[in-house]
Amino acid sequence: MSKKIVILINSLNGGGAERVVSTLLNSFVENYECYLILMEDKISYKLDSRVNILNLNEKSNQYGLVKLLRIPLLAYKLSRIINEHKFIQVVSFLARSNYINIISSYSSNHNTIISERAMPSLQYKSGLSGKINKFLIRKLYNKADLCISNSQGNRRDLVDNFNVANITSIPNPFDIKMIHKLSKRTIRQKKNRFTFVSIGRLDRGKNHKLIIDAMKDIDADLWIIGDGKLKNYLKAHIEDLNLVGKVFLLGQSSNPFAYLSKADCFVFASNHEGFPNVLVEALACGLALISTDCQSGPREILAPGSDINFQLGDHMELGQYGILTPVNNEEELKKSMRLMINNEELKFGYQEKSTSRASYFKSEKIIEEYKKAICVE
Repeated sequence: MSKKIVILINSLNGGGAERVVSTLLNSFVENYECYLILMEDKISYKLDSRVNILNLNEKSNQYGLVKLLRIPLLAYKLSRIINEHKFIQVVSFLARSNYINIISSYSSNHNTIISERAMPSLQYKSGLSGKINKFLIRKLYNKADLCISNSQGNRRDLVDNFNVANITSIPNPFDIKMIHKLSKRTIRQKKNRFTFVSIGRLDRGKNHKLIIDAMKDIDADLWIIGDGKLKNYLKAHIEDLNLVGKVFLLGQSSNPFAYLSKADCFVFASNHEGFPNVLVEALACGLALISTDCQSGPREILAPGSDINFQLGDHMELGQYGILTPVNNEEELKKSMRLMINNEELKFGYQEKSTSRASYFKSEKIIEEYKKAICVE
């Protein structure tokens, strides 16, 4: 093996960036000596046994400012690992890992490649923690040898609002064959009628409340796959709206693809994104899609021929591969959902095109782009 691939990430405990890291490592390990450095020793995704795992032994019960204040200590720990193993390059994913990667390079002198997965200007809107994160991105990201965004939307955000210069954009890779295989498995949930499905963390950014509110006037069922801090709040809200037996919080699933393939339409109400993996996964499972036109990601995926700088105001849009609706607009979301229920020609048309669109993001193609970016051809 002629080259070491070293990836740093907060943990591998679920999430889109974590799934990308596992996909990359499991592909690279065939030809390269691969190392995964974790801040927290948590792994939810299956890794090839040949991947070497190193830990910074960070505690998982720390939040906000405490996590930010510990960055210099973790950077010091990382620099020791880098010097000990003679790593010449580290690729990091997610903001905190990116900060640590860059700061550690002051004492270890390795090449730093960072990957930003969100829209920082929207993710860090307010509060002291948000201000510190924006400050760190402005001061540190330009010191990296290369910044990789996962969509054109967050690339634009980093360039326009944080003056990041050395940047390229590579979409997330997907193991389409694996998704197809897993999608054929059975589920415990009974399907009674037209069913919408949504997947994502139960937090304010994903805005599941908007979909639940829309369901008051929709003659269908809704499955929500995911867990998070708003679980109890959303459960109570479903009860208050008398939607028990119509809206189902199904929790986290190790195989969400089996649920996707059994539903009729995927619905997504996020307020902001980097690159929403679930949209591509739903396409790969042959679903028709409805998504908010949030920044960034959905427009690039569902309406790739349109201007990514454009964002919907008051009306929905029939995109090439799915319906886009304005952010946080319940009425337009309901119109889109009714359209999917009542217009079978439209729904089937989207379903017929979904898998071909998903194939654009297949891992074999995207991994080649990563190889070029991190110089492992």
